[in-house]
Amino acid sequence: MIAGQAQAQHGAAIAGAEVAAPRIEVLHADEYLAVVHKPAGLMAHASAMARGEDDFLVDRLRGQFGKSVYLVHRLDRATSGCLLIAFDRETAGALGKIFMSREVSKDYLAVCRGWPEPDLLLDYPLDGGPGKPEKKPAITRFTCLATAEIATPSAQHESSRYALLLCSPHTGRYRQIRRHLKHLSHHLIGDSSHGDGRHNRSFRMMGVHRMLLHAWRLAFVHPVTGAAIDCEAIPDQEFMKALQRLSIAFPLATPPATA
Repeated sequence: MIAGQAQAQHGAAIAGAEVAAPRIEVLHADEYLAVVHKPAGLMAHASAMARGEDDFLVDRLRGQFGKSVYLVHRLDRATSGCLLIAFDRETAGALGKIFMSREVSKDYLAVCRGWPEPDLLLDYPLDGGPGKPEKKPAITRFTCLATAEIATPSAQHESSRYALLLCSPHTGRYRQIRRHLKHLSHHLIGDSSHGDGRHNRSFRMMGVHRMLLHAWRLAFVHPVTGAAIDCEAIPDQEFMKALQRLSIAFPLATPPATA
């Protein structure tokens, strides 16, 4: 009987370990706020787009930190990387003002089709997404970090060209980087909504199944202590696999702070 109970308890422990969500990587934390590394594929919070989902970043973080968590900004479900949270309403409000005044530096890594210009500042207004038709200013700086060409036919071409970009949004519109890349005809790889299906399929054939947009760096001044916070999130294995398939080396040199 005792052996049976022990076996049952052991089985329950294994089952619990199987369903336990992995811990979220913490890049910086203090009593007021934290910067965490959001995994690709995890929704930040419950919304109308959740479609029956019951696993959300904000819930994991509440359990992990053991206290209230306030999202200061959002990342799309398919996007990974630096995400800022606050532990109280006052800090959340102060951080929100910092974001609204653009006193924050955000740098993303993206893999796109084609070879864009080495440095491009795109000023192209965007609407606010579904149900929000009013267009507002949207500005993104794109810096080409590396280029690649692989022997995979693309349309009328005998090969396919890709680039690793540093994307620095100066505004925060709905899916801004993804939609700006579409406007430039340098579609983001793995983007099922704004990308190019042929190139997405090519990467799936290479074993890469995620959208290749990663919030690499986040820098800002702490609203309470005045300290300079500068965090970097290393891309996950799937993103690194894509770079390896393109023979693009990583890590890269840390870019200078952007305006």
